[in-house]
Amino acid sequence: MRDSLDFRNKVMMELLYASGMRISELLGLTIHDLVPAQHMILVRGKGSKQRYVPYLNSLDPLLEQYLGIHRPILLKLQQNDILFLNRFGKKLSRMGFWKILQKACLEAGIKHDVSPHTFRHSFATHLLEAGVNLRIVQALLGHSSINTTQIYTHVDTRWLIETHRQYHPRAHSKP
Repeated sequence: MRDSLDFRNKVMMELLYASGMRISELLGLTIHDLVPAQHMILVRGKGSKQRYVPYLNSLDPLLEQYLGIHRPILLKLQQNDILFLNRFGKKLSRMGFWKILQKACLEAGIKHDVSPHTFRHSFATHLLEAGVNLRIVQALLGHSSINTTQIYTHVDTRWLIETHRQYHPRAHSKP
């Protein structure tokens, strides 16, 4: 049972960072929301809005192992289509995930505050730093307003200067 819980925790954290989902969206997923053939997940967001979010091919082995081995152990003899289950075979709560995350941070020696939203924030920030269009990030996060997405554009100054030097047409010319 402990191995299955640890494996579930790894899959949840990997999926949070890989998809940018809110914790409530992750915990609300069912096994039917996964579309493995297209590497997509149907996410039910705020206000009953739905969106498809891609996930990385590298998550396939984790999801397959979780669904094939660990989820049935957690499910026990119950019937439930919720993707991520607690140790009683029921839907994992937000507080349950919070405790899992705090324990993982403690074991990893992470000193600063980490919340479920930290994964979402990192997802958005890393995409924007890599040059992904703000509208694409907006769609992936499920924001109805671009203004909400712009919160993540607090770009690191060093990255900004380096990007400017690298791409500005006159950055390398002599006066």
